[in-house]
Amino acid sequence: MWQPFVVLGLFYGAVVALLYITQQRDRVDFEEYAVGGRRYGPAYIGMSYVQSWFPGAMFVAFVALGVNIGTLMYYCLAYSLLGLTAMYFMANRAWRWGQRHQLRSQPHLLELRYNSSGVKLVASVVGIAAIMPWVILGLQAMAILFEVSSNGAWSLTTCLLLGMAVIVVRQYWTVRMGMRGLIMSDMLQGIVAYLVAALVCVIILADKNSPAPYGNLAHLPEKLTSLPGMEGTGYGPLYVFSLIFMGVIGALAWPMSFQRIYTASGVKSVKSGTVYAIGIAGVFYGFLTIFTLAAATWPKAIEAPNLTWFSALQEYGGVWLLGLGVVMVLGASMGHVDGSIQVAGLQIANDLVHHFRPLKDHQLTIVAKGSMVVYMAIAAILAYVTIEMARLQLLAQMSYYLVIQISVPLFLGLFTKFGNRWGAMMGMIAGSVVAIVLTVEWIDDIPALGGLTAGMVGLIVNFVTYAVVSLLTGQSEEDKKRVDELFLEALPPVKRQALGLDPVVGPVTTMQAEPAVASEGEQP
Repeated sequence: MWQPFVVLGLFYGAVVALLYITQQRDRVDFEEYAVGGRRYGPAYIGMSYVQSWFPGAMFVAFVALGVNIGTLMYYCLAYSLLGLTAMYFMANRAWRWGQRHQLRSQPHLLELRYNSSGVKLVASVVGIAAIMPWVILGLQAMAILFEVSSNGAWSLTTCLLLGMAVIVVRQYWTVRMGMRGLIMSDMLQGIVAYLVAALVCVIILADKNSPAPYGNLAHLPEKLTSLPGMEGTGYGPLYVFSLIFMGVIGALAWPMSFQRIYTASGVKSVKSGTVYAIGIAGVFYGFLTIFTLAAATWPKAIEAPNLTWFSALQEYGGVWLLGLGVVMVLGASMGHVDGSIQVAGLQIANDLVHHFRPLKDHQLTIVAKGSMVVYMAIAAILAYVTIEMARLQLLAQMSYYLVIQISVPLFLGLFTKFGNRWGAMMGMIAGSVVAIVLTVEWIDDIPALGGLTAGMVGLIVNFVTYAVVSLLTGQSEEDKKRVDELFLEALPPVKRQALGLDPVVGPVTTMQAEPAVASEGEQP
């Protein structure tokens, strides 16, 4: 079965050609490498958001979830749209602080807000650990691509190694071009992975003779229309609430998504890009969910839920449509895995290594590139170990258990002036430890707590710790003044002018090594 490989090769070649044509010929400094020069408009930001949000695992692990459990698959749509909507309201302070203080990462922003490198270190470690499960799922999706394309002729090990090889070659351009390479390729990969995929779903749903006709939805068994938490499902009433709440909170805390804010040309680009992302995400995942539920009673889907997407496309349109389906998963996987690894490498260099050993610009770039290689190698080993896991989406849930621990200092720091460095650090540490310990015993839900997940319990502990420690330790007058000035910096130029302040908030010309804030007495 050679046809899928032809389609794969053509698409892969198109991506590499695009990267070659759009590469920056001048030497790339770390600012360009990390945030792409802060120059991109709404269309690029919107598609880049979606690429950082929906990996190739959506066609594999989440389709399998829909086949096995049914309408629970909708929880991802609910939290994705709510989370992206909330991102809209974060744009002002996140982008303006980023532009003013030359911020390069999410932990870098937390360092600025709390005037603490300790907060930055904790947030960076938590974020890097939380990204890992998604990289694992992305590499597993790549392995399944080759398993399907070879019609099962190649072993799991061979398929995983080939998937890694594709990513390694693709990583050459990510390493070389940094964020610019991701942004440029995200557009092409995203059009194929999400918009073309949605169109294919519509065509298959509209055909009564397809493996997944729309009419099948009227005959779904009760187990596929019952949400966990309902009587007889084995889950507590708070389980679905936990999943959706973690998703909404996590949507704003993901380092990959947050990084896209800094690449935008302005606040308007961030907000407009978020609106584009909401539309793309809603259309893509909405039709993918309907397609999955329509296919849930198809015998081949029941037999191999992880392969439902590929089996249905091959059944309906033959090997050429299968090849197109494989390309869609490749596009989603490459964009997400590349983005995840790039952000992990950036944070290791900028927020960890640079803290303990200050580096020059070119040294930061070298450390980031080396970190990306090591990070992917670790993910590949874990992908091989867990690929036979019965419910792969549990890996995604586990990542949310950790990443939402960043949300407490992030949201309270962005939207309120309450809290200090000690509350932020102790809250993230306490919440993460509780989430990890409880996950060992309850990987999915905790029946004794009505279906709450380990991550939700950790989040509650995090919030309480943040509030109590911040109240007990308090804020100095100097710190209050510093935070007031930060919030004034984030005001739109018109509001600043109305208050008699300089309407133009340009970059700080001299960055301090610790912390990265304006010098004392400088007017915002």
